[in-house]
Amino acid sequence: MNAASANPESATSNVIQVAVPVPLGRLFDYDCSTVPAVGARVQVPFGSRQLVGFCMGSITPEASEYKRKAVSKIIDQQAVLSEPVWQLLQWAAEYYHHPLGEVLAHGLPVLLRQGEAASYQTTQAYRATAAGQALELNDLRNARQQQRLLAALRAGPLLRRDIVAQEFSLSALKALQDKALIEVFQHQPSAERDWTFAIGSEPLQLNPEQALAVAAIGAAQRPQPYLLEGVTGSGKTEVYLQAMAEVLRKGKQVLVIVPEIGLTPQTLRRFQKRFAVPIVMLHSALSDRERLDAWLDARDGAAAIVIGTRSAIFTPFSQLGMIIIDEEHDSSLKQQEGFRYHARDLAIVRGQKEQVPVILGSATPSLESINNVAQKRYAHLQLTQRAGAARPTRHMVVDIKQMPLKAGLSVPLIERMREELARGQQVLVFINRRGFAPALLCHECGWLAQCRRCDAYYTVHQRQQQLQCHHCGDQQRLPVQCHDCGSTQLVGRGVGTEQLEQTLTELFPDYPVLRIDRDSTRRKGSLQKHLADATENKFPILVGTQMIAKGHHFPHVTLVAMLDIDGALYSSDFRAAERLGQLITQVAGRAGRASALGTVVLQTHHPEHDLLQDLIHNGYAAFARSLLQERQLTQLPPFGQLALFRAEAHEAQHAQAALQAIADQLPHHPELMVLGPMPAVMERRAGRYRYQLLLQCQQRGLRQQLLQHSLPKLQQLPELRRVRWSLDVDPQDFS
Repeated sequence: MNAASANPESATSNVIQVAVPVPLGRLFDYDCSTVPAVGARVQVPFGSRQLVGFCMGSITPEASEYKRKAVSKIIDQQAVLSEPVWQLLQWAAEYYHHPLGEVLAHGLPVLLRQGEAASYQTTQAYRATAAGQALELNDLRNARQQQRLLAALRAGPLLRRDIVAQEFSLSALKALQDKALIEVFQHQPSAERDWTFAIGSEPLQLNPEQALAVAAIGAAQRPQPYLLEGVTGSGKTEVYLQAMAEVLRKGKQVLVIVPEIGLTPQTLRRFQKRFAVPIVMLHSALSDRERLDAWLDARDGAAAIVIGTRSAIFTPFSQLGMIIIDEEHDSSLKQQEGFRYHARDLAIVRGQKEQVPVILGSATPSLESINNVAQKRYAHLQLTQRAGAARPTRHMVVDIKQMPLKAGLSVPLIERMREELARGQQVLVFINRRGFAPALLCHECGWLAQCRRCDAYYTVHQRQQQLQCHHCGDQQRLPVQCHDCGSTQLVGRGVGTEQLEQTLTELFPDYPVLRIDRDSTRRKGSLQKHLADATENKFPILVGTQMIAKGHHFPHVTLVAMLDIDGALYSSDFRAAERLGQLITQVAGRAGRASALGTVVLQTHHPEHDLLQDLIHNGYAAFARSLLQERQLTQLPPFGQLALFRAEAHEAQHAQAALQAIADQLPHHPELMVLGPMPAVMERRAGRYRYQLLLQCQQRGLRQQLLQHSLPKLQQLPELRRVRWSLDVDPQDFS
């Protein structure tokens, strides 16, 4: 590193190489009085900042080519990451061509990135007092929350994070303290493993397909990836639980990755009911301290099961025995900013490195996973029957051409809803667009309220009386006059969940409506409360976006309606059809999960579209096979390999020039196709112009070789200094 001045003791110091979390693809040399272990954290000066990096080894002073500064502090004496995670992160840095220092930092909780000690901290916990132990629980029968919480604390102390995670009421916690039935004490967590395998509730009786799947996983001669493909409601979770039981019985740990934070409490409850072992969660809604404690529990073996979102794939374990990726097809498993990794793909790599089975579960597997089954890379376990008394869902396609709509609702749909509600059933209406309306239109002159910073329209949020851009976050007060002609005839154009909720309340005044989207679930705990209310049929009509379609069980829903499915039928994104098929199948799976027959209503202007007909009449598996044939003809993933360069700048020509410079530097090869530079689908976002350059290869090895050879030269291009640029290997999003 070019320092302002060299360390005068450098001639007699040890020289270590440090991976620093900066977007530069090399190591930096520092003088150090002693040589820490490889993988130990060190604090180093970098320009005017102090950064926490990783020791990668030592070299002789003569081998160092740069002026050097001295290490400010050695934080760890030993490597902070386990050897398997250390290897995984280095593999990921090489595969995704991302700077090693940033990748290694990504593998740590925030507090460890900041240089905190990798140790527990004394924290507050709660336990029952003598009075609380002696009290008859029936004395609290009029305070059910207090009764439940006291019963749990009588069984053993709980940290505040555990009380919140188990969805106990904080008002009940305070009430029990006020009654002196529980007390606070200072708890010093132990790093020692103190759990033994125990069943909390008896397993369910498996049907033949489920039993075959569990037996296949347990009987495998060598660990391998399994694609567990099961129709919605087929009992995939029960297969997970019984496969996990065998791993836990051997004293090993299990990592379960779910695509959304909203699924972790639901998964936690299922697992807690089945297993009387320590379970921790890892996701971004935790405080930094809670996340570090959970990470330490996993590393030191104190946690038997870890449930987390995508970054949990980098969690170290004392003795990992199994990895489960639920909803493996979900795009949320791919990181879309910075270090753009895919948690599913890294789970496969980690399973190979640690020799543990990896179960990929989905009702609608990704085309990549289906192809890996065909290539014999994964074992295929299928659940074709819905569990229990549940029956397959019926499809009803409504052609809405020339049909009057009320907030996107057709007359046949409204009548069908009326019938189901009169029978005491529950109805779910799905539209993947939050807010009141996706645009504000002047009825006089045609003016549309466009975001000042993006090539997008503002969304109308009626309740907040705001215009909001869902791409950059910009907000404005809802205007009362047109900006162009001054007219007050401003109307919302299109339909969002907020407008749909209002219209359904007017149409069905006797039936409460519950809206579940990002706007209605911002407050902590609100999503869990809404889901519980929906499950208990407190709201006969549910309105929601994609977050309601993922893995949730609503036993009273017999009718599901999808209002706007046409956009994906003609999208320029080659993955759009696959995602539409997955979405329709997943949303349809919310209907008829108990004994009542379920129906899904699809409103479309194109009822005869080939893809739609294929999906409805032949099912997702046949639909996916058709898509795979198209992908093979065009050599798109999984048959071709992609890499995407992105550049953005305040001036469009700068972004375009940067990518053109990259294209000019790439080697010519008969198997390499370079497309672009071209504007992104949304060319301007957050005040910056965005361009893309797509690389397409038939062979993954060739793509990796070309990138490895080219990147050092590309990073020196002067055109890149004026832009923000990134490389996305195996891109999922082209917006």
